[in-house]
Amino acid sequence: MDIEVTDSPSPEDLSTVGDHLTAFNATDVGPAEKRPLAVFVRGEGGSVVAGISGYTAWGWLYVQWLWVDDSLRGQNAASRMLQAAEGEAAARGCHGAYIDTFNPTALKVYQRQGYKPFGELPDFPKGRTRTFLSKPL
Repeated sequence: MDIEVTDSPSPEDLSTVGDHLTAFNATDVGPAEKRPLAVFVRGEGGSVVAGISGYTAWGWLYVQWLWVDDSLRGQNAASRMLQAAEGEAAARGCHGAYIDTFNPTALKVYQRQGYKPFGELPDFPKGRTRTFLSKPL
């Protein structure tokens, strides 16, 4: 058995691992039916000034990225985008949503949206706590 550690894996090798794990999981618990989900706020000229990127799978919405430009902060952009993503996820048959953050301001926003912490990683990154949150849809 040869074990290789690399910081530059080939796309083919990553695809092999991902494809085999997906096949295993589909056999074990059923197909994920994973679908991308994105929400964008566009400014003048159509440029993205806020957005969410994530996916739905196994009845859950995962919000991987949520970003709001400084010019929109304090205008409920994050809350409105979350509502839109949650609505689409519910329309897809999802029963829950989850997100994580190490930003104290974002944590408060998510909690105001009804997300509840279910786990933490202290010092991730150093001096912060990464909080994992979920909510039923």
